Amino acid sequence: MWQPIFMISGYFISVLGLAMLIPAAVDIYQSGTNWSYFISSSIISVFIGLSLFLANNNKIKDISQHQAYLLTTISWFAVTFLAAIPFVFQGSSVADALFEAAAGISTTGASVYSDVESLPPSILLWRSLLNGLGGIGIVIFAIAMLPFLGIGGMQIFQKENSDVNEKFLPKISYIAKRIIMVYAFLLICCVFSLKFAGMNWFDSVCHALSTVSTGGMSTKNTSIGYFNSALIDWIIVFFMILGAIPLTFYHSVWTTRSLHSLRSSQVSAFLKVLFSYIIFMTCWLTYNETYGFFTALRNSAFNVTSIVTSTGFTSTDYLNWGVFAGTAFIVFVLTGGCTGSTSGSIKIFRWQVIIAYLKKSFISITEPNRLTPLKIGNSIISPAIANSVFVFFVVYILSVMALTLIISITGIDFLTSFSAVISCITNTGPGITPQIGPSGNYASLSDFAKYVLTFAMLLGRLEVMTILVIFTKSFWRS
Repeated sequence: MWQPIFMISGYFISVLGLAMLIPAAVDIYQSGTNWSYFISSSIISVFIGLSLFLANNNKIKDISQHQAYLLTTISWFAVTFLAAIPFVFQGSSVADALFEAAAGISTTGASVYSDVESLPPSILLWRSLLNGLGGIGIVIFAIAMLPFLGIGGMQIFQKENSDVNEKFLPKISYIAKRIIMVYAFLLICCVFSLKFAGMNWFDSVCHALSTVSTGGMSTKNTSIGYFNSALIDWIIVFFMILGAIPLTFYHSVWTTRSLHSLRSSQVSAFLKVLFSYIIFMTCWLTYNETYGFFTALRNSAFNVTSIVTSTGFTSTDYLNWGVFAGTAFIVFVLTGGCTGSTSGSIKIFRWQVIIAYLKKSFISITEPNRLTPLKIGNSIISPAIANSVFVFFVVYILSVMALTLIISITGIDFLTSFSAVISCITNTGPGITPQIGPSGNYASLSDFAKYVLTFAMLLGRLEVMTILVIFTKSFWRS
């Protein structure tokens, strides 16, 4: 049972170890003194990864559902622990290092560093690289694993991605190639666009990695607001939106020349909701004379898109927009992008299912004899999928409640505890209180709170059920 789990986990760990050589090379090129941290971390990671891979190397034709759950959980937690090693060598505490690594690999973008501009370039690049690696990883997980595991209604996308051998490894290999191709193209376009807009090459690469992955790790204390450039704001808005759309959607459109699919229905719904949020907030800011119309449009488009896509970049402190705006941002946080994208949170598809089910229920109340199928666009949703979505939603909300209660044990007030959990489990980053908001960070929290929030980030990134199911007795009995 454990052989394929250790073998594949070893492969992922080895890739992480090799990635550590990139910031090491940058540090050496810049005559820095931190390259040894990454070389040492790389040796440790590659040694562990290769040991696991070679000791369990065997031809694996397929894996069971139980193995898939364990593989996903073990590999993501193992990668997070090892990704934290450079931060520990750099001088961070274990709690801070794990939090920062989890924020990077889960594309949350939260940080415990009060002054990121004082960090060496190699550490800044490592944070962004973790965003980039996490972005690829989560898309592969969402497209290849979640339909197989039947979590949160994702099994509806199984047919769409079953155009190759039904065996797990050939399928995931095929999907990975498509994703990496699209992902690399978006990254390259984003890097050159940001360079053209005025960023230097280093900032362009770091912010491109954090933008396309909807991760939000910035090299500046004031995030994108540091650059004070309308062109940079709009470029990042554009690529954040592209990152929140399923990466297989681009490949599908290119190969079929058709937009008629469930994913395009999801994409259409996402864009409509996002633009509605932006227009609403723009009108609100203009009405309250917070900004002129065009400045309001720019700031709304950037910050609303950043929060909805769970990127976490900020161009200004939106908490200064008033209590109503802060409350509205909770709604934005819980919306999310599309399934099969790099974004986090509940995601548009699940909201589509919930709303469709509510409509069906209202019709059944007023017309009990009428048979109404559950539909999203032209696609009929089975009761099993609807049930899976509702189970996911309930467990998601219960997780938020439980984690908020646990965080509050440390003496943090309710709003900060709730905001921290929401921001971490949705993989968004900044919260809606000054302590952890756009102008704050998570440095002041206790080590215990940081450990809990580290778990929350991975819990949300792996769609909650993937982790929680392995703690049930029935999982181990079967």
